[in-house]
Amino acid sequence: MELRVLAVGDIVGQSGLAFLQKKLRGLKKLYNADFCIVNGENASGIGLTPRQADEMFDAGADVITLGNHTFGRREIADYLEENRYILRPGNYQPSLPGRGWGVFETHAGPVMVANLIGRCAMDFTPDNPFRVVDRIVKEADGMPLFLDFHAEATSEKLAMGFYLDGKASAVFGTHTHVQTADEQILPNSTGYLTDLGMVGPVHSVIGVRVDQSIAKFRGELTSRYEVAPGPCMLGAALFTVDCATRRCTKVERILLHD
Repeated sequence: MELRVLAVGDIVGQSGLAFLQKKLRGLKKLYNADFCIVNGENASGIGLTPRQADEMFDAGADVITLGNHTFGRREIADYLEENRYILRPGNYQPSLPGRGWGVFETHAGPVMVANLIGRCAMDFTPDNPFRVVDRIVKEADGMPLFLDFHAEATSEKLAMGFYLDGKASAVFGTHTHVQTADEQILPNSTGYLTDLGMVGPVHSVIGVRVDQSIAKFRGELTSRYEVAPGPCMLGAALFTVDCATRRCTKVERILLHD
């Protein structure tokens, strides 16, 4: 049996969330997606609120993943404990609220979705994701496994993809907000894309107002970052998986503009 999983990049700001609400259900129908994973960690710019998470689910997300801004809005902490359909990086300290992976039902049977955060050029306090993922693979126990690897370095993401080749059905990156053009099926049939991109303003620097970003790189005093105005885009990928073998048979990169 075939399973088509749509993975959507980081939602940036209220405009990105509104664009997701406008486009996601139609996109799922267009691509015949059976299951949808959305990274929501930037819905508030930094972090997301329970209300925003509920709006993502209402828009058509089946599972929400997060990243380095998981706790940017502290009111999400209780929500992470209460709602098993939202995941934070599984290599964060176990004492933190929430969970990093889970098993979810689809028309083709159960699948595991996992969320990990990278350490290269980021924060080295989380556990080593290459160690934690061994436990995830063991717990998946033959189920199709989909990993959102929220990381900065393309090298770390590629290394994770090849490390899980043949163990996971798909590995896709988030965090940089810039979609990469390297969609592929790895030698042992794992679907891979280094970064999905974002759902946010087209005329921006990874979602931020252009003038603010330029000012920062010029070394000038800047105000708190604001999400850029204007039309939005949606970056995503569709992974088609043969559930009997867990092998990815097709990867389609998606970039939709307003």
